[in-house]
Amino acid sequence: MQDGASPRKTIPVRSHAAAALIALVVANVALASGALFVRLTDVGPVAAGFWRLAIATPLLFAFAASIGDRPVQSSRGLWGVLAIAGVAFAADLASWHLGIVRTTLANATLLGNSATLLFPIYGFIAARMWPSRLQGLALVLATVGGALLLGRSASLSPQHLVGDLFCLFAGLLYAIYFVLMARARERLAPMPALALSSLATIPPLLILALALDEQVMPGDWWPLIALAVISQLIGQGCMIYALGHLTPLVIGIALLIQPVVGAAFGWALFDERLAAADLFGAALVAAALVLVRQSGAGERARALAPNAGEPKST
Repeated sequence: MQDGASPRKTIPVRSHAAAALIALVVANVALASGALFVRLTDVGPVAAGFWRLAIATPLLFAFAASIGDRPVQSSRGLWGVLAIAGVAFAADLASWHLGIVRTTLANATLLGNSATLLFPIYGFIAARMWPSRLQGLALVLATVGGALLLGRSASLSPQHLVGDLFCLFAGLLYAIYFVLMARARERLAPMPALALSSLATIPPLLILALALDEQVMPGDWWPLIALAVISQLIGQGCMIYALGHLTPLVIGIALLIQPVVGAAFGWALFDERLAAADLFGAALVAAALVLVRQSGAGERARALAPNAGEPKST
């Protein structure tokens, strides 16, 4: 009985790791499109965040129920963490959306993802360990690549400074959200975790939108529906799934996909052209991702250990 146990466990765990990497890429591409849809809406930027969650959250609960998850029952003991995560995500969305309409798409996606470095640093502190040599090199490449993108794409100027600061603050809040959701995912499946944290996000966003005297009711619904489906359901759904199966380093470096996609949107739709420095920065980010994927037997063993990233039974 015991002799046959190990081979049966290895294949599903490897499958989880591969699926999580695919989900991580899909998540970052989908999330990067959020800045575009916010610009296309006819409501205020914070109101756009409210509708993103108000449209998506009932669907998240419905999907969780359809696959047999019970968000309320399974989350006992985690409601405080999920509520704080929801408030942090509300503040992140509000700050990011306010920045999106005051700066460029490249600026917004790059500065809004300053969690790229903050989340891996948290991972190393929490684990009380230094990164391996390849992981350290990956972080250096990602930092240099991000700096090149920052130097070219996020050109700080008087007219963009306020928007850039909003997006930078959003990145800090996003890292806090990641830390809290990673804790919740230790005991909770992806859909219940995302559904409950999304529910906690809705009231703060509506209150803030009304306090800022924004237009809340839309005349054109399609950008808000696209924002909800692509950014929240697909983007956040895939990201929360990946959080349960990949290390903070992999999650953090992969966030740099978003600035690359955002810069591409800006180039194609708003004539925000990329220079050689942008392309070189993107290449460094890609190299960092490859290094993380091949970061050594020790890291791979931890990632592929039986039940790694799976919710613990309560």
